[in-house]
Amino acid sequence: MPRARRGMRRNLRHDPGRHVTSFWPGHRRKTTCYLVSIILLLLIYGCASRRSVADRRQPPPTQPTPPETAESAKRSTDVRPGATPTAPRAAPKRNKPVAGSPDINSIEEGNASWYGEPFHGRRASNGETYDMYKLTAAHRTLPFETMVRVTNLNNGKSTVVRITDRGPFVENRIIDLSLAAAREIDSVGPGVVPVRVEIVSPGIDPTAGFFTVQVGAFRDPANAERLRERLNGSYSPIFIQQYDSPDGLYYRVRVGRVSGEDAARQFGDQLRTREGCTPFVVRLDEGAPTGGN
Repeated sequence: MPRARRGMRRNLRHDPGRHVTSFWPGHRRKTTCYLVSIILLLLIYGCASRRSVADRRQPPPTQPTPPETAESAKRSTDVRPGATPTAPRAAPKRNKPVAGSPDINSIEEGNASWYGEPFHGRRASNGETYDMYKLTAAHRTLPFETMVRVTNLNNGKSTVVRITDRGPFVENRIIDLSLAAAREIDSVGPGVVPVRVEIVSPGIDPTAGFFTVQVGAFRDPANAERLRERLNGSYSPIFIQQYDSPDGLYYRVRVGRVSGEDAARQFGDQLRTREGCTPFVVRLDEGAPTGGN
């Protein structure tokens, strides 16, 4: 081969400038494609991540339950049979009847308070003298002399008491214990505790009998009379019962004479809806007035 041509081939093969000119363009295109692909993948991944985070929005945090106030947790010597009805600070929990057993006719769950002084030595609703050192209790609807087992649901401790009184007339409470009974289940300090009430007396039907609905209690008899006059056109009978409390006389306005506790509770719900009152279903004990003052 001629020398000139060999030199030319040598220059094409080894000349750095010619080498770059011959091979860089293709390499640049491939590198550019790689870079574009990587950028597109990063953009797609970033959008998908943002969309995923946006789709997983957390629900708004639940508002914490407000703590029990000192007023609602104080010693329940202020929460006793005959106390003026007051609206609870928290939404009331309805009493929960549970299926019974051969030995227990009825079970009810709710809150229990206790009462001692200044009721010690005063007349109870069944006519006997209240002794806060005996195992007794007040209940709005159970017959007198009914024996019930009361269990503190916070600690499992229980006691058996006899129903001798009526109360408590405070919404969201189902039984008022004597001081002795409260000591047995360690509820003196808290004042109000969740309990289970079980009837242990044989042959007791807690729903049988006649019941009435208390719609108000007043220190001023004129206020009680005005409420009776307002309701008199729609309901009958309506009567006012006096209650001699340690704080003085109270005048309780009660409506109806209803057969059966279930029907009385339905009647109480109607009064709550139509009249805006806080109803308390109460057993009509033998000799209780059902008309007049």
